[in-house]
Amino acid sequence: MSVWRLRDYHDDDLDQAIRIWDESREPGSLEPVFPVAEVVAAARSGQPAVVAEVGDEIVGMTVAQTQGDRAWVLLVALGSHWRQRGIGSALVAELERRLRSVGVRRISAIIADGATGSAAFENSGYLRRDGLVYYEMVDRLGPDQTNALTELGGRLLPHGLWQALAGMEREKDIIERRIVLPLAHPDVADRYGVRPPKAVILFGPPGTGKTSFAKAVASRLGWPFVELFPSRLAATATGGLAASLRETFAEFAELDELVLFIDEVEEIAAARSGTATNVELGVTNELLKLIPAFREYDSRLLVCATNSIRSLDSAFMRPGRFDYILPIGPPDPPARKAIWARYLSPVHDAIDLVRLVAATELFTPADIEFAARKGAQAAFEREVLHNKGQPANTDDFIAAISDTRPTLTTEILTQFEQDNERYTRM
Repeated sequence: MSVWRLRDYHDDDLDQAIRIWDESREPGSLEPVFPVAEVVAAARSGQPAVVAEVGDEIVGMTVAQTQGDRAWVLLVALGSHWRQRGIGSALVAELERRLRSVGVRRISAIIADGATGSAAFENSGYLRRDGLVYYEMVDRLGPDQTNALTELGGRLLPHGLWQALAGMEREKDIIERRIVLPLAHPDVADRYGVRPPKAVILFGPPGTGKTSFAKAVASRLGWPFVELFPSRLAATATGGLAASLRETFAEFAELDELVLFIDEVEEIAAARSGTATNVELGVTNELLKLIPAFREYDSRLLVCATNSIRSLDSAFMRPGRFDYILPIGPPDPPARKAIWARYLSPVHDAIDLVRLVAATELFTPADIEFAARKGAQAAFEREVLHNKGQPANTDDFIAAISDTRPTLTTEILTQFEQDNERYTRM
């Protein structure tokens, strides 16, 4: 019988280590939790790594990654002809010894059921905990795109933002059908002659959720989200605002997919008039030239938002530049009820939502969120400061509503209805 021995991993073991990793994977088995590149990087950086060898041949390997007093076992691999000989258990025991010598007190491992190393862990006294689920998010962007996105101040938004939009079902339905579905299913759209939108305008009173909708679309599509702030663009401009705008758009070329959001777009696309300065005219003209170039790329969407649609330049809004102009209005009673229910979920059953909905006719979603937070804070302080442990009740939120100045007025609503009739294009 051949005699095996244990020793430290050396950099020149790399080729044999990869071979052992490949042999350890059963045909059709799940991908390992820790990829080979991550395992090798840990071993080469000095993290605890042990190999078993017979003569000059490596027949097994184990690697761990330490984090304070905890360690994760990244790999237990055995050559296909060297299993069931106690080598796996010996590797685990030696790895444990090294980990404990550097202060590790908790050792964890996640492997597929029945994968190489399962028997070694169970024979070494590790507790198998069924019912656990391993979650991960795989970054869709390569290193270059990740760096470009970071420099632009953008990010990949978490999944679920679309589902989290409470109420506003009318707006959600329109945006779902006109924007999300054609972009999410471009092949199907092409079969029916539907061109996915490249640029849209959202308009409506402040606080109605235009920014939330733009983020939710990016989340739903899984595309990077970048917000361009006109005011910040002006503050950092060195060669002029128009030049800064042009340079920023040029940087988007690094990203294969993108939702670009410009809030308060009227700051850089206001109607050109005889009173406009040369700088204002130059910026508007530059943006008018940049949008067609932006539209040439697949998997990109420009979302512009404004509280004052009537102040935008008419050339800016024409169909050749923007596919849709969509209203994001104040929440109707069913939407207000859904929004209140979302923010009052811990105490929902004890609250009279009908009273809250009736009392917030001129409230935007942002106003409702503020009032909900204010009412909950009052109940919290009552218990902590006055030792009156009573759950939040309807009167707490009615009082909060009374102390909240609504964003909307009848004049604003009248103007929005007029703008809806005149400018909406869907």
